[in-house]
Amino acid sequence: MALLGAAAAFLTLKDQGAFLLRPPGAGEEQRFLERCLRCGACAGACPYESISMDAAGLSGGKLGTPVIHPREKPCYLCADLPCVKACPSAALASDLLDSKKARMGTAVIVDREECLSLKGLRCEVCYRNCPLIEKAVSVENYLNTKTGRHAIFEPVIHKEHCTGCGICEHSCILDRPAIRVGKLQSASENLYEG
Repeated sequence: MALLGAAAAFLTLKDQGAFLLRPPGAGEEQRFLERCLRCGACAGACPYESISMDAAGLSGGKLGTPVIHPREKPCYLCADLPCVKACPSAALASDLLDSKKARMGTAVIVDREECLSLKGLRCEVCYRNCPLIEKAVSVENYLNTKTGRHAIFEPVIHKEHCTGCGICEHSCILDRPAIRVGKLQSASENLYEG
């Protein structure tokens, strides 16, 4: 079963260009990899078991580094950031005090053809489950040009507020999610707001 999970993770990474979702406060990947002891303290501290240790070697040769697979278990943005507090090496930035300011990645609608909301169906599950509803994800409505009379309620991601927690990806009701978390997308590439 673990092998199947690793294969699924590989397919996910292949689709995202080898992006690995790290815990809150991880910051820039190379800096994180240099500091991470691979001790598992962050994974052990996560009350949702959202953080797993990379046993498949998908972290660029850094076996045992912490990753989050949002389709399986997203980051639930714990207010007290137990993963950050548990990190003994400052690989997870200890000055990150507000989980809603974490910048782990950015959600993107990757399959506009399959997104139910963009097909004119009232879904909005990603929007309704976002912990930063109306900040990180809002809904824009406009006339469905295909029918000429129905509305489209399009989820719009506001990258400046998206934490990259993956709750939207986890919540998507499609077998292959139309919304996914990928590499941080911002002009400044800030990984968290200090």
